[in-house]
Amino acid sequence: MVYRTPFFLPLLYPNLTWRIPTKEKSICLTFDDGPVPGPTDFVLDILSRYNLKATFFCIGDNVRKHPDIFRRIVNEGHIVGNHTYNHSNGWNTTLEEYIENVHLCDTMVASYQLPVTGNTQPATGNYFRPPYGRITSKQINALKENYKIIMWDVLTQDYNQRITQQACLKGSIGATRKGSITVFHDSYKADRNLAFVLPRYIEHFLEKGYSFNAIPQ
Repeated sequence: MVYRTPFFLPLLYPNLTWRIPTKEKSICLTFDDGPVPGPTDFVLDILSRYNLKATFFCIGDNVRKHPDIFRRIVNEGHIVGNHTYNHSNGWNTTLEEYIENVHLCDTMVASYQLPVTGNTQPATGNYFRPPYGRITSKQINALKENYKIIMWDVLTQDYNQRITQQACLKGSIGATRKGSITVFHDSYKADRNLAFVLPRYIEHFLEKGYSFNAIPQ
C-alpha cells in the first residue's frame, strides 16, 4: 500500500506543489471532497479542539448542497481550494470541459463565501487540486497561470475500506516528514478510517513537537 508519493512524480511535474520545503517540524493538513454533513463537521470539530488550521479542497456541487457547512469552514478561519465542480477526472475530460468545471467551482465558492472575522488572510486562495490527482499536461498549462496546483506527498488511504483503521494510521504516520502535505477526505467513503485516524495522527505529531498548518499563502 503506497502512502507516500513516489519520488519520481515531483521530478516529472516540478511546477506542481508536492510538499513544503522547510526545516521546521511542520505538516500541512488538507481535506478533499467536502463539504458534507457528518464527516466535514467531524473534521472541523477536531481542528477546533486542537486549535489547528487546514486547507479544504471543496467540490463545487457539495458547496451548493451544503452552504452552511461551507460557511463554517470559512468562518472558522480555514483556507478553501478548488476541487472542481463535479469531482472531474482530468484523464477522462476534455480540456474545455475541465476548465469550465474548475471555473464553475470558483463561481459557487465565491457566491457562498463570507468574510472571516479577525483573520487577516483571505479564506479562499488560488489553490487547485485535481480529483484523483489526475490531470493532463494541457490542463496544467491552462491552469498554472491562475492557480497554484497543490498535490501531496502523503495519501492517508482513508477512503480505502479494505484496510484496517490501524493500518491506515500506521501507514500515514510512517510516510509523514517535515513539510509533508497530507491528504484526508471529508467524505462518507472515508468516514470510518477518518474518524479513527485523524485525531490519533494529530496527537502523535503534536507529541513529537510538530505543528499543523494550512497551505501557506
